[in-house]
Parts: sequence; structure tokens; C-alpha cells
Amino acid sequence: MSTRRLILSTLAVVAASFAAPGLSLAQSDKTTRIVVPFAAGGPIDLTARILAEAVKPSLGNVIVDNRPGAGGNIGMAAVAKATPDGLTLGIATTASHGINPWLFSKLPYDPAKDFAPVTQMLRVPNVLVMNAETARRLNINGLADLIRYAKANPGKLNYGSGGNGSAGHLAGEMFKQQAGVFAVHIPYNGGNPAQLGLLSGQVDFNFDNLATASANIQAGKLKALAVTSAQRSSVMPDVPAVAETLPGFAVDTWWGLVAPAGTPPVVVRQLNSAFVAALGSPDVKARFAKLMAEPAPGTPEAFGRFMAQERAKYERPVKLSGAKVD
Repeated sequence: MSTRRLILSTLAVVAASFAAPGLSLAQSDKTTRIVVPFAAGGPIDLTARILAEAVKPSLGNVIVDNRPGAGGNIGMAAVAKATPDGLTLGIATTASHGINPWLFSKLPYDPAKDFAPVTQMLRVPNVLVMNAETARRLNINGLADLIRYAKANPGKLNYGSGGNGSAGHLAGEMFKQQAGVFAVHIPYNGGNPAQLGLLSGQVDFNFDNLATASANIQAGKLKALAVTSAQRSSVMPDVPAVAETLPGFAVDTWWGLVAPAGTPPVVVRQLNSAFVAALGSPDVKARFAKLMAEPAPGTPEAFGRFMAQERAKYERPVKLSGAKVD
């Protein structure tokens, strides 16, 4: 075969592969790997496994690979260094792509350059909760009451978090700045100890994950004053949003899918199509609802813009808090 005919033949095959909708990633006998940068059993791991199962009809075999450590940095570094062929995906989170760039003096990846966004997966609203007994004693029935009390009694209230630089810590700092109040931050070694501190009355209020706090809210042990999403949450619609009192306040826990930078755009589009369809399925929505999670599918471009906005949003609060990990 002449060189010219070989080139034309090759171009024809490539064109056909782009044009034929029936040629999906599922036709490959290779395995797609979703790297979860946290240990098995947590909400991020659970949602990744739900989606891995849901996309098998379109992508074929999909497995979850847990790479915990360093606040998500170890797993995300593994994704950044993986071959950009669409077979390795990672879970980008509020921490890895919003907070860690300012919390760590040096990251083993560049959150802006080392990844190709695929789609946001979901968001889980945080909620401002008070110890119920403390709320009764101080006659605090809503967010406006909390702000009034804090302004009249500067430094008398304290709030707990899972540690310096955690999402709960930074939500508290953003709340203090916007409300014009001062409350003492009490860092704990993790979210569970922080919740125990709140339940025991060691601290007055926390910004907690709605999924984690909901059982104690329903049991009457914690009083939900406001959710931190821009609008009220569909899973707890009677609880107002902080933004109804402090316009513009919005802090969600979120995560989504990214691929290594350099992954071909056509492959990113195929991945986006598969995962967006899964996120929209009634079964996935029902299973996420049990985790108090709201699916948030979108285009790769929209997810990329969102992550850039999150990085910008957390820069000032992290720097003002003085939190540093290394």
C-alpha cells in the first residue's frame, strides 16, 4: 500500500471512530479506575461506588481505588500523574481543590493545571447547629438571635470544628467576618470529636455536614439554625439558609470527577455523558438522598469554572485564619 493510501485509510478509521455513536468506552475490555482520596466507608467513597456501578452499562468495568492521606493530596497526586487515557479518574473535593491550595505551602499537584474537569457529582449542604440545651438557655431560636447574642456578648460563644483549616473552621471564620461577630474557635482532631464536643456542651455551635448532623437534629439534641447552601436544602426545607440573613453566604461540601490533564476532549465528553446520565437516574438520586446529598451534574466547562471560583473563595478565609498544615 502506498504511503498516501495508508494515510487516507488511517484518517478514515479515526473519522469513523469519532462519528459513530455506537463506539463507546464500554466496548473496551479495559477497566476504568476511580481514585477516591479518602478511606473506604465514608460518604465520598460510598457515592463513588454507587456511580461506579451505575455507569457500567456505558463504560464497562469500573472499580474504586482508595488512596487516603494528607487531606486528599496523595490520591489527587496519583490522578495528576496517571496516563491521560480516560481510564483513571479522581474525586476532586472542597478540600483538594478549594482549601488545600491555600492551606499547604506546597502541593504535589497543581489544582488548576493538572486536571481535566469531567462533572461535578454532588453537593452536601453544611448546617449551623447549636447544642439544643444551650440554645434554650440563651433563648436563641434562629440565626438572627445568634448574631444578636454574639454581638452583645463578644467572645462568650465558641464553636468547634474538625481542625484548623477544616471546612467547618473556615465556614465559621466566613460567618464571623460577614456577621461582624467574634466567637472562639475550638479545633478538634476530626469531625466526630467536634460533634461530641457540641453534644456534650463543650462548645456552643458548629458548622457540620448535614448528613452527619441530621440524626441528632431529628432527635432534638441539636438545633439547626441555618443551612450554608445558597438556597434551602430540599432534604430539610424548613431550615432557612444563612444567605437569608447574610446575603451571599454560601458554603457547600462538594465533590466531582476529574481526569488527568491532557485527556482527549472527546474522551472527556464521553465520560461526562455517562456520569451525567447516571447522576440523573432515579435510583442514584434515591440512594444519594439517603446520604443527604444532592446530585449536581453539569458540563466539564461549568465544573472547571466552579472549582476556580471555590479556590478564589477560600483564599482569604484560610489566610485570615492563619491555618497552615506544613
